[in-house]
Amino acid sequence: MTFLEMVNNILQRLRERTVETVNANSYSKLIGILVNDARIEVEAAWQWSGLRTTLTATTSSGVFAYVLSGSGYKPTVLQVINDTDDFVLEYRTPEWFNEHYLMNTSPEEGSPRYYTFNGLGDGDDTIIEFYPKPDAVYEIRVNLVLRTEDLVDDADILYIPYRPVMHIAYAKAIEERGEDGGVMSSGAYVTAQRALADAVSLDAAKNPEELIWREA
Repeated sequence: MTFLEMVNNILQRLRERTVETVNANSYSKLIGILVNDARIEVEAAWQWSGLRTTLTATTSSGVFAYVLSGSGYKPTVLQVINDTDDFVLEYRTPEWFNEHYLMNTSPEEGSPRYYTFNGLGDGDDTIIEFYPKPDAVYEIRVNLVLRTEDLVDDADILYIPYRPVMHIAYAKAIEERGEDGGVMSSGAYVTAQRALADAVSLDAAKNPEELIWREA
């Protein structure tokens, strides 16, 4: 469903006229804002399969910090793999990295086995650090969930289930209008939460092992 289709769907539910473009008038623009607010909430609610991707960091000898290009500032990292030497890297805290780099006159060098994060680089992309300090070129694959930017153009589409986004945005629109003293919005939010729970359940079935707790 496109951004425009989403806005028109909500306008119809509100018994308003549909528009040719999201920016047609002040009210359709408001509905567009509410759709993006709802999208943010839904994207944060689960590690959606539609938002999963893999980015690659290629190391250089003697450099341990890398800007993870394309990651943005709000990714959820699922797994980090040393693709060159075929093993999974383990997470360590920034404090652990400080101890091994700043408080160690001779940090270990070799194939990266551990990773952490340290702020943002150019373009607000996440900085990832490795230990030991790479002594050669290694391909590090980072599997992660990337949250999207705001929908802007009429043809922009969602990469998450559209129904919870639509129902949450509709509930927000009813609340904004103050219909029936909030009674209608309460019912709409119940429907929205049910739609979100159903969408999470269906998406989680693609990777059921992620819902099983295992002792480390």
